[in-house]
Amino acid sequence: MEIPEELQKLYSHWEKHSNFKIDKPHNSIIDFSLLSQIELFISERMYVWEKKISNSPKPFTSDQILSNYRFCNIYRELDKQTITIHKDISNLKSNFDLWLLNLAFHRFVCRPETISEVGHLSFDDSNNRKVFDNLSKHSRPKYGTAYIFPISTIQRSKYTTREEFFCFYLPLVIPEISELLQSFENKTVNSSLKEILPLFKFNLKFHWTEILIDVAYQFPELINLFEDFHVGPGAIPTLQRLVKSNDINSGLNELPNIELKSFPYLTLNDRKVPLSAENWEGIGCEFRKYTNLKKGAGRKRRF
Repeated sequence: MEIPEELQKLYSHWEKHSNFKIDKPHNSIIDFSLLSQIELFISERMYVWEKKISNSPKPFTSDQILSNYRFCNIYRELDKQTITIHKDISNLKSNFDLWLLNLAFHRFVCRPETISEVGHLSFDDSNNRKVFDNLSKHSRPKYGTAYIFPISTIQRSKYTTREEFFCFYLPLVIPEISELLQSFENKTVNSSLKEILPLFKFNLKFHWTEILIDVAYQFPELINLFEDFHVGPGAIPTLQRLVKSNDINSGLNELPNIELKSFPYLTLNDRKVPLSAENWEGIGCEFRKYTNLKKGAGRKRRF
């Protein structure tokens, strides 16, 4: 399916990603039997998305697991919260420092409605004091549950509450990280994390992975999502089954080079947008949830 025009305009990475050359590896370490099962799952999930945006009548699928439980989209760019965040800060793109500051604020708060109500951060202390007051007084739900902020990480710092950390620490540290990020040229996420986290001084690897993905969507020349991508714990069980090697990151690097015959890729001017290593890491998480639910186990996030 051709990428909807609204999303073509929202993100800046489509041209780069659609020009990635799919080149099937000769000595693959991938279990193609399991890959075929995963392909069925992700294909059906994509068809569900296509039917939703075309306002097709329900049910969108005959798969009872996909019909009754929530799953992320195969392309993360299609997720509602990601779209909302990028729309909200789109007018800040000309000021990379300010854009990155509010992107980080969004990903740490993980609830766009809250940002809309308390306001954006800036490098003006008086403004940030107002945002802090608004955030402190905000009623529940204040924070999202998709990416829970580990409060224990900051307990021994000068900023012992989330509100203090977001409103007063982020504006201090982001300019230095912004300068570093803008010096990158097609740098992988794992390599980027090794440089950013020591500057940030708090080991929030998951949140910074999310932020780097967003950076790649708008400034694709800086971050490469097709190799050496950080593998989170949710994806490890699937990738350990899928990759016939102890080095699952090598397997993750191979997956973008394998063309799936039945998967309905997004297209840009009829060119397929391959699934990046970032997409495959997310698929690992979603397939684990899917298989667990089929067994009657796992977290039941219903529609």
